[in-house]
Amino acid sequence: MRTTSKDQVMAHTQTDRMETKAERALQTEPEDNHPDQGAAPQAKRRSLIRRHPVWVALAFALLVLAIFAAWLVWTIYFHPYESTDDAFIDARSFAVAAKVTGYVAEVPVTDNQHVKAGDVILKIDPRDYQIAVDQANGQVGAAQASVDSASAQIEAANAAVDVAKAQQNSANAALQYAQEEANRQQQLVKSGSGSLQSVQQATATLQQDQASLAQMQANITSATKNKAVSEAQKSSALASLKQAQAQAEEAQQNLSYTTITAAQPGRIVHLTGAKGQFIDAGQAIAMFVPDDIWITANFKETQLTDMRPGQPVDVTIDAYPNHDLHGKVASVQPGSGTAFSLLPAENATGNYVKVTQRVPVKIVIDQWPADIAIGPGMSVVPTVTVRPRS
Repeated sequence: MRTTSKDQVMAHTQTDRMETKAERALQTEPEDNHPDQGAAPQAKRRSLIRRHPVWVALAFALLVLAIFAAWLVWTIYFHPYESTDDAFIDARSFAVAAKVTGYVAEVPVTDNQHVKAGDVILKIDPRDYQIAVDQANGQVGAAQASVDSASAQIEAANAAVDVAKAQQNSANAALQYAQEEANRQQQLVKSGSGSLQSVQQATATLQQDQASLAQMQANITSATKNKAVSEAQKSSALASLKQAQAQAEEAQQNLSYTTITAAQPGRIVHLTGAKGQFIDAGQAIAMFVPDDIWITANFKETQLTDMRPGQPVDVTIDAYPNHDLHGKVASVQPGSGTAFSLLPAENATGNYVKVTQRVPVKIVIDQWPADIAIGPGMSVVPTVTVRPRS
């Protein structure tokens, strides 16, 4: 048993020595693998440019060509375009309002319906306004009768003046004869051939004819004044006639206002009028969106350098991305959007910070699609070709 233990100890010792020699061999192996370490250093290698000048020059030329091609692609296919997502469909929409009061009798349209110019949107009960028209027409007839009466009086006054003038001429002739007869009788008396009675009779006749002439002159004056009064009455009657005609026209206009029609083609939006509803003058019954719509695109002022009216535009609608529209730039607003706001910015301050402004650009579309609903406020993305790609 002791001999066995001693042999095991010696075996372990030999194993440890062998492992130590193996480790030393591994540590000295790298030094054995470099037999030339103590040799003289080799000569320094030349640079890549000196060793391959042609290939380096060719690579540099290819790099320059690639940069130029990239710049050309940017210039031709990217730089000519200016785009913005701050754009929307715009229109001069307005409220349709009643001009007269009354009860709604008929509403032949409905929400979002397209109407043509002249189509009826709403009707108000016209009976009260028809009565007003009839009354106004009656007043026109009465005023016209007054004008006709005054005209007849003027004609009668003209006739009276003519009669008075004729009587005046007759009185003048009779007075002239009476004057000559009185002179002749006085000559006969002086010569002893006539009588005093004849002279007195001729003098009395002369005085009567003078009185008759004065009366005829008064009749002419009276007839002339009556004519002036008749003309004044006619002027008053004509004024009354014009007033009655104006009232009749107003009544007719109010009657026509009971039928509200579309002034231009468009769509009825947000309809509030209903049959049987009482509406006041000026009360809105619907919103009207005309067919004449366009795009208002708010471009940054730095995007307007090459933008001009007439340039082509490609448009996509956010709600209908499958519909590609084409149009052109109609105009560029002469000023930023904030300059025309209700409270424009006042930049005369000590802490002014420059901010890139946006300028509204009006874009018109060649042909709007008819199979989709398009209206103001819908978002679009226009892309303007500010320079041709040739």
